Formats: sequence, structure tokens, C-alpha cells
Amino acid sequence: MGLAMSYLRVPPVLEGEPDPGRIARHVFGDANWRRRGAGALFELGRAWQAMHYLVTGDPWEGRQPEADVVCGGRLLTEDGADELGMDVIYLAPERVKPAADHLAATPFAEIAGRYDPAAMVHAGVQDAGRLDSAARERVFQPAYAGLGEFFRLAATEGQAVYKVMA
Repeated sequence: MGLAMSYLRVPPVLEGEPDPGRIARHVFGDANWRRRGAGALFELGRAWQAMHYLVTGDPWEGRQPEADVVCGGRLLTEDGADELGMDVIYLAPERVKPAADHLAATPFAEIAGRYDPAAMVHAGVQDAGRLDSAARERVFQPAYAGLGEFFRLAATEGQAVYKVMA
């Protein structure tokens, strides 16, 4: 079983604190962070790496702004993952808007052609061996729409995006 990814929209300054690392420790150090942030939360689950592959054509890399949708940003927990029990990736508000614009300008049909479970397995995409032909419409199309709306709201409100891998 692989890692799952959750997204949380957070103001760039939280309770007077501008440092993303301190904000991450404050927010994600609370065991109830999902419940407390429910209105600003998006769950991509274990589909994160497959979604990155669909958006960029690569399991890990890609150009900005499309790579920022899933894997892009600054890892805040290189030394702190043990403290929080998760990795946290920070995407600054100035990178959120271009990612939101990219999602809005790129319909799912434009990336759907990359959906090839065999090629994804070959590329090393997490859990790609579990994918079937129906997952493209059943899982990834609604997830892509959800990401688009999540990033649109974050960009509109000038928020940062914190991505949690656990």
C-alpha cells in the first residue's frame, strides 16, 4: 500500500506567522487537522502519482506550472517528517495561481490520452498495477475536476497550498 496525498489551503500568514515551516508544524502537529481544515481540504489519496503522470507525462518531474499541481513545491519536512509523521510540501501563493490557471485552461480530455496503466507501471507510478480501464473516468476525471476547483479557490483567496504525504 502506497502513500496518500492530501491538500490543504492555508492563508500565507497564519495567526501572525509567515514562516511556512512553522505554519506546517502548527497546523499538522494537531492530530485533528483534517477535521479542523475540512472546508479547505482536498483528498487525492493514493492516486497522487498517477495524477502527476497524467498532468505532466512523467512520474516525478515536469515543467511549472503543471508539475506544481501534484509534486511541485518546497519540501518542509526533510528533517521533520518524524516529528509530524508525514511529509509536507509547501506551494507558495505566487505558484498556486499559475497552477490554477493551467488546470482551468487544460480540459481533462487533453491529458486523458496519457492514461495507460501498462506504461504507468513501466514508468514506476505507484499503484499503477491496480488500475483498470474504467479508472480514467471513475477516479481521475472527478479528481482532476476537484483539483481544478481546489486550486481555483486557493488562487482566488491568495492562499498557499500545503500537500501532505502520509
